[in-house]
Amino acid sequence: MSVESVRNFFIEKGLKDPVFELKESGATVELAAQTIGVQPDAIAKTLALHAKDKDILIVMRGSLRIDNKKYKSVFNTKAKMFSYDEVKEITGHPVGGVCPFGLKNQIAIYLDVSIKDNDFIYPAAGSQYHALKISPEEMLKLTNAEWVDVCEYKTL
Repeated sequence: MSVESVRNFFIEKGLKDPVFELKESGATVELAAQTIGVQPDAIAKTLALHAKDKDILIVMRGSLRIDNKKYKSVFNTKAKMFSYDEVKEITGHPVGGVCPFGLKNQIAIYLDVSIKDNDFIYPAAGSQYHALKISPEEMLKLTNAEWVDVCEYKTL
């Protein structure tokens, strides 16, 4: 159902379904990059976190990690990941398939500036075996996200 909710997200907006099936699992950044045939920097991972007063998703370059100081300066709290069980319960997507599309609940979405310089990124699409190709700007518009700088990487 999760992949279907991602597909429906795009179809309901009058867009073509961008979801494609992977031949191998894309559960990790390395596996996704290898399966799709791109560099790991083109893979967009989506982290599900509890901020002080809300749940959030952060889409970031797959090869990077959260910088705790930057995160705390933006969200005024320490980064606290969802538990394994909370991921599916809150987002509607399983671990390894989380993306900012077709969510079960309203969740604030943030895009880290680390993906900004990519022409296209490849986030998961509701399962470990599905992904999609999208520009960061299109993702920003479709999800009403906000840009943040919370990764160890900083654009030049």
